[in-house]
Amino acid sequence: MAAKILSEAESSKGDLWVFGYGSLMWRPGFEFIEQVPARLIGEHRALCVYSFDHRGTPEKPGLVLGLDRGGACRGIAFRVMAKQRKYTVEYLRSREQTTNVYREVMRSVWLENEARQRVSALAYVVDRGHVQYAGRLSLTEQLRHVLQGHGRSGNNRDYVLSTVASIEKQGFRDQQLHQLAAMLHDDSALHLHPPLKTEDK
Repeated sequence: MAAKILSEAESSKGDLWVFGYGSLMWRPGFEFIEQVPARLIGEHRALCVYSFDHRGTPEKPGLVLGLDRGGACRGIAFRVMAKQRKYTVEYLRSREQTTNVYREVMRSVWLENEARQRVSALAYVVDRGHVQYAGRLSLTEQLRHVLQGHGRSGNNRDYVLSTVASIEKQGFRDQQLHQLAAMLHDDSALHLHPPLKTEDK
């Protein structure tokens, strides 16, 4: 199934808002003039995308975040100047759409600033019909994929822990991701401090 791409009419007016909920929160990679904590209603953040590129390979897939149906998601809305709009969209497509697992859509997000205004923001929503859609995996399955995942953007563990650190910096928690982060910390402790072997008498 081809990924949805916004038409010129949908993506060419005035300043552009971009909603970040994963790595875009801590590594946006584009110029912006404002960033505001924001909430998107109707979809939630989930480790529901097998990564064959940035954080894994087809042989050893990692797991990355997508916006999946239902609930709500807190993240960051970035405002991009109108003159940077075209370049920013092209950059995001080259970064997010390497395997077309996301649908590029405009979503209403509520800015958590004094005005509490609603804006229309560019967001990347998982395509449930794509081969890389992982669905709802158990924490054990998530841990296995994250530990094995390594792609051109680095290892999967760093991706999860950086996202959790960004969430904490904004003053909230994501229960599933925080549970996984705790398991990743425990796992690294086991690798750093293997049990001592007793010598044979």
